[in-house]
Amino acid sequence: MPPSLLWFRRDLRLRDHPALLSAHEDGDGSVLPLFVVDPRVWERAGAPRRAYLAASLRALDEDLGGRLVVRYGDPVAVVPEVTRATGAGSVHVSEDLGPYGAARDAAVADELGDVPLRATGSPYAVTPGRVLTQQGTPYKVFTPFLKAWVEHGWRDPARTPEDVKWVGADSEGLPEASSEIPPPEAGERAALEQWAGFLDRVAEYPEDRDRPDRDGTSRMSHHLHFGEVHPRSLLADLGARLGRDPEWDEGARKLRAELAWREFHADMLHHRPEAVTEPLRPEFARMQWDEPGEQYDAWRAGRTGFPIVDAGMRELAETGYMHNRVRMIVASFLVKDLHVDWRLGAEHFLDHLVDGDLASNQLNWQWVAGCGSDAAPYFRVFNPVTQGRKFDPDAAYIRRWVPELRDVDDPHEPVEPIVDHAEARREALARWETIGS
Repeated sequence: MPPSLLWFRRDLRLRDHPALLSAHEDGDGSVLPLFVVDPRVWERAGAPRRAYLAASLRALDEDLGGRLVVRYGDPVAVVPEVTRATGAGSVHVSEDLGPYGAARDAAVADELGDVPLRATGSPYAVTPGRVLTQQGTPYKVFTPFLKAWVEHGWRDPARTPEDVKWVGADSEGLPEASSEIPPPEAGERAALEQWAGFLDRVAEYPEDRDRPDRDGTSRMSHHLHFGEVHPRSLLADLGARLGRDPEWDEGARKLRAELAWREFHADMLHHRPEAVTEPLRPEFARMQWDEPGEQYDAWRAGRTGFPIVDAGMRELAETGYMHNRVRMIVASFLVKDLHVDWRLGAEHFLDHLVDGDLASNQLNWQWVAGCGSDAAPYFRVFNPVTQGRKFDPDAAYIRRWVPELRDVDDPHEPVEPIVDHAEARREALARWETIGS
């Protein structure tokens, strides 16, 4: 029988992989593993994300015994070409419902002709578009989405086939990518080890998750983004331990809600693909933004004079990561203190984040900017000094990333700030009132 072709994308793993299981069952168990380096995706990713993807593909290739087939070019041409050359009888993928991915897959299916393109599963516990209101419309507010998402539930992790016969083909070699930021350890094994270590700290998650000075978050975002682990696997592990310890249960439910935010944003982008660049609240199209200049450059360089903001931006520049609470603080500062368009901040994040995810990134920026579907009120303007004192009370995070403040008495106090926060806040609110909110 002809082999099945498994086209890897954001699912760089072998466990809990519904598309792999489908490919294995669709024939005699022979599967050709393919990854296509799509120049449109590769070139738009920042250097840290390219470097991480290259490392993740190396790890996947090792897990496959060196059998990963890598090709370069437009998948609309490459996938049918490999399919014809190898005689594959079917092509299997994890469903991609993003704006670009959905259009690409439709074009590939057309080019495959009589060979079916079979989508099984997705990068989410609940595929975007499945959770709807009683009226059959998408949710626009997170809290009711969370309730409906939990009630909808998700499948158990997919069985991992043990007798896959991996089929080889001509490969153009694994991609190489250089970055000034060494990528974190990549691959499925690294993801599972990180997760196993975090499970013992889940009880502390509700208190520690907002503290950038503590190791309180899961640090699973990049593993989830590249599909080195499926969120359903994480949810299964959390569910299996519920009911044993009330404090642990509280942490597990809080983490489950954070996973639901990721799914909410993916669902929203599925229904509203224009959200990549357009504010979901139409009145914000009239918002007056300042042209980016020296202050914007200072923000990008971590030289604003506001210690918590500068710490976050330097962490991003040096590691390709930024603590989630700090992401909100620096985003609020750009939009509401410097009055710079949120889209420029979102673009900067995607250029530098290892875990840069289009849906989560764009819609979190819209949330902070006040223009999203379920956004923070625009009049909620983070005071960077107050935020620093609250979430980094001993200034350990600031001292780590802003070394020139390590020996000062109060590292939270602004040093030659580029704006007056109180005045900038008044200006932000005045501009908001002019757009008719």
